[in-house]
Amino acid sequence: MIQVFYGSLFVISLILAAIYVYMWHKHFDVNFTMVFTLVPVACLGYWMLSRSQSLDGALKATQVIYIGGCFLQLFILLSILNLCKIELKKWIRPALFAICATIYASVLTAGRLDLFYKSVSFDIVGGVPKLTKVYGGMHTMFHVTLFVFFIVGLITIVYSFVKKNKQVPRNILFLLVIPDVVCVLSFFIGRWTQSDIEFVALGYVLAEIVYLLIAYRFNLYDVSDTVIDSFVQEQEVGYISFDFKYRYLGSNDTAKMLIPELENTPIDENFGYKPNQRQVRHYLESFRNDPSNNKFVFHYHDKSGDVNGDRIYAVNVNYLYDGNRKRGYLVTFNDDTANRKYIRLLDRYNENLKQEVEKKTDHIIAMHDNLIMSLAMMVESRDNSTGGHIKRTSEGVKILIDEILNEGALQLSDEFCKDVVKAAPMHDLGKIAVNDAVLRKPGKFTDEEYEDMKRHAAEGARVIHEILKQTDDESFKTIAENVAHYHHERWDGSGYPEGLKEEQIPIEARIMAIADVYDALVSKRVYKDAFDLAKADSIIMEGMGTQFDPNLKSVYVKARPRLEEYYRSLNDA
Repeated sequence: MIQVFYGSLFVISLILAAIYVYMWHKHFDVNFTMVFTLVPVACLGYWMLSRSQSLDGALKATQVIYIGGCFLQLFILLSILNLCKIELKKWIRPALFAICATIYASVLTAGRLDLFYKSVSFDIVGGVPKLTKVYGGMHTMFHVTLFVFFIVGLITIVYSFVKKNKQVPRNILFLLVIPDVVCVLSFFIGRWTQSDIEFVALGYVLAEIVYLLIAYRFNLYDVSDTVIDSFVQEQEVGYISFDFKYRYLGSNDTAKMLIPELENTPIDENFGYKPNQRQVRHYLESFRNDPSNNKFVFHYHDKSGDVNGDRIYAVNVNYLYDGNRKRGYLVTFNDDTANRKYIRLLDRYNENLKQEVEKKTDHIIAMHDNLIMSLAMMVESRDNSTGGHIKRTSEGVKILIDEILNEGALQLSDEFCKDVVKAAPMHDLGKIAVNDAVLRKPGKFTDEEYEDMKRHAAEGARVIHEILKQTDDESFKTIAENVAHYHHERWDGSGYPEGLKEEQIPIEARIMAIADVYDALVSKRVYKDAFDLAKADSIIMEGMGTQFDPNLKSVYVKARPRLEEYYRSLNDA
């Protein structure tokens, strides 16, 4: 009956070990493997003991049993520490193993020395082999070691449950308690009950069952390993590994499809010297020279010539790790075709949208400019003395701006100059607020009328502010307001409406002032005849430093030939 019991446990332990081998994954904890190796060995020892017919046979069976007895609790403890993510110093593992090995070495002396057993005798009672033992000092050491391993394991589980519950799944912690407690309790239950059956063998098999559950479940929590395996199975990720001397270590099927030469590349061969390997060698050398330079693009062309079969891969180069040690390089290829196509499609869409927006924006700006020009011309039509003034002064400003850009002395941006030319037609918008009787008077103004007329500068700035207050172009709005507000200010401070002087007057208004006065001089008004070009030039030059910015003198001098040519063309017409 006992032989059947132990034989059944041995067979069950082998079946469980076979299931573990079937489930085995390279990322399984090595301590699990040791548990599934030692349990069948220990169960085999119990079965051998149940069939022994002599003292020598019983001692050999006992030595087989203690292979599990001495080492199994150690590997259970180490598996608990690993699963609970408790790091041990490197010397602790071999030290613990040495303690267990020393105890087992004393087991091997049983029957010859009194280290483990002081004395031992063998009888068969009722057909059941019985080994009577008097324990020695090393057996006591064996019990102490089991107890210490058991206590440390329980403390680790409780500590992880309290302190590391977000890192270690609680159901795993509950399962870990079972084999640790079962193995120890079954050992002592057999001693306390003095039964012919050793419950330790049963405890070992129960521990195997629990460890199967832990192995199956815990591997799912190892995100890094499961993600890598998922990528490999999807066949969308290729990888090639190299050592630091660029010697080829291995690759998967996807990488071999992308680089067919890998099929015939021997392991440990220096890589990158053949023509079709140089691109990968370039990736490695770029990364070696600058680890931040680790992203590349690989184009795969379908050999069948089908364009739809062509693929684009995002290449990443990183270090190849063995634990925490860098051992070489890992090159990964991720299929990025769909993403690249989407980006290209998005770029084309954005470009088309940009062109469409620019087209609409230009149209809106043109409408806006036309509206402002129409408003300015409408205002101008109310003034008997200034017909065509807006168009002429706008051209004058443009000529002056061209010379400013050519000279480069004032260091004005192209955008600023463009805005000044665009703002020029708006400089007299404020006349919309001037009384018709004053604006259309066919002679010189009285002092009161002149004061009323001077209101148009500040009023123009207000009108422009209202018109442009919703615009996103703050720079243009400011320039337009300044041109209208300050184009009658004088360099010496005697102008209006604010009496600003010198650099206090915005440069755009100083430029506008020259074009505005020049046109007033060479144009016929109800209160005066047009001056000839030479007379107008003399007045402008005399005003440099009093009425006009002297820094613009050179600009005006260079612009004068074009200004005179322009006004002559108007007279000829």
